[in-house]
Amino acid sequence: MNRVAAIVEKDKCHPTRCSHECMKYDPLNRQKPDSGFHIGTDGKACIPEELVTEMHRISANKCPFSAIKIVKLPEKLDESYITHKYGQNAFELFGLPLIKKGEIVGIIGRNGIGKTTSLSILSNAHKPNLGNYEQEATPEQIVRKYAKTLYADYFKKLYNNDIKIAYKPQRIEMLPEIHKGKVIDLLQSIDKSEYADHVLKELDATQLKQRTLAELSGGELQKIAIIATLLKKADVYYFDEPSSFLDIMARIKVARLIRSLKETGAAVMVVEHDLATLDYLSDEIQIVYGEPAAYGVFSQSKGVRRGINEYLDGYLPEDNVRFRNYSIVFHKPPPKVLGQKRVVCSFPEVEKSYNSFHMQVHAGQLVAGEVLTIMGANGLGKTTFLKLLAGIEKPDRGKVEEIDIAYKEQNLKAPNKKVIDYLQERAGSNFSSGWYKQNILEKLNLHALLDHSMRELSGGELQKVFIAGALSTDAPLIALDEPSAFIDVEDRLKVAEVIREFTEKKGTATIVVDHDVQFIDYISDAMLVFEGTPGKEGHVYGPCPKEEGMNRVLKMLNITYRKDRQTGRAQINKPDSQLDKEQKKAEKYYYA
Repeated sequence: MNRVAAIVEKDKCHPTRCSHECMKYDPLNRQKPDSGFHIGTDGKACIPEELVTEMHRISANKCPFSAIKIVKLPEKLDESYITHKYGQNAFELFGLPLIKKGEIVGIIGRNGIGKTTSLSILSNAHKPNLGNYEQEATPEQIVRKYAKTLYADYFKKLYNNDIKIAYKPQRIEMLPEIHKGKVIDLLQSIDKSEYADHVLKELDATQLKQRTLAELSGGELQKIAIIATLLKKADVYYFDEPSSFLDIMARIKVARLIRSLKETGAAVMVVEHDLATLDYLSDEIQIVYGEPAAYGVFSQSKGVRRGINEYLDGYLPEDNVRFRNYSIVFHKPPPKVLGQKRVVCSFPEVEKSYNSFHMQVHAGQLVAGEVLTIMGANGLGKTTFLKLLAGIEKPDRGKVEEIDIAYKEQNLKAPNKKVIDYLQERAGSNFSSGWYKQNILEKLNLHALLDHSMRELSGGELQKVFIAGALSTDAPLIALDEPSAFIDVEDRLKVAEVIREFTEKKGTATIVVDHDVQFIDYISDAMLVFEGTPGKEGHVYGPCPKEEGMNRVLKMLNITYRKDRQTGRAQINKPDSQLDKEQKKAEKYYYA
């Protein structure tokens, strides 16, 4: 019999701002007050876990903040399988990913499903409580728990300090608080050899040596965090979302450096949402499935192609588990209807200079019903170009016509207001229309967030709200800077679909900067390719057809792409494979 659990997301529960609906409609409370949902000692809603039944869906669904979930745990997942539990009515993690010496294990799963928790446990940054959330488990208890598994020897060595760990965390924005000195001081404290200079050069980061971590951008900070991890002499390396904030050029270079760790015989584990990068990096795949913020379960280890495809399919045959009621398939969008194209905005050749940077962009047009995408390395002026179109920056040469533009910036700064108020301000009377509810709120899964303060949202949730905000206006031009950042695989496809459908149906012109090749491939009608020397000079090739632009970008990287026959997802060919050689010879870097 499946176990039914009540999950209360504490950060979303606000008893002082509601009428305690979960208690009023609780069937147990009607029979005996305070026997079901009640306010716990932490001031949040809670319920004795042994009393939860399917009937509690009624009271859970009444929560105005969608803070309560009633979930069914798979039959085999009883309490004896729990690795870690965060508290009463809180997230439960079942299992851990397998560590394999000399192999790179890629981990894929939704946000909020336990990936980072598992890496924290395996790196000894966090000890598992084995389900007893009132008391941390001792090393002896943990070793005993896993005595008959492959983790037994690992945990013994981990707690006896007989194994060296290198861990690149997800939350890189915290690093400047830990290290106040210069980049070079941090790196030399790890490794004084010439290898540090080699890796800095490989990632085009040599110019960062004399700067402090507090002065670095997100992409620069990510590079230094990765370099610091690579420099450590370790038995096991953990990388949590290494591609975040990085451009496509840096992602491939980082992937190559991480793969080079195999030569040392070390075990490597990587959590990643970018499927093409994950595919290129990994030797095996482990899937984490379950319910975000409720529970997560690690699957068996699988081959890369099979593992990613099973994840996209939402079904694990070996476990007989259907964890998603739909498959993710990257269908080729239907061709555009030929006809007269309405120009929404034209821009002349423009130039913009700063102290040590110069950017030049050729003249072009933005067309109604089409998405113009931008790719290229960071530091070449992509964001500056969007700011020129939005009127935030003024060009030194050339004049950009003034136009009403809805601009989603790269850096997400949450205002102190509710999601519903923010979207209503942007959408006006459109907010109450059926089309808006169906095509924006439902497809981006924002209904449950409407009553939340924007400052309470996760990075992925906030990203979707800002995308919705940009699409909510009647502006003829939409500009989105890195809309896929912080968003997991499932939501990336939904976001791509929403952007593309909105552009076509509303007849807007949309311009998108992003680094996820699969995401760009899905939404793009035409491309601008930014080239040059990062931080010094940027110039633009295009606008050009998507195929031509993608081919140009991939040729710069010296990599070739193909499409998976089953799912249509983009895959990087293995270097010097037969297909890689054939495509390079034919100058077809973008799909054979």
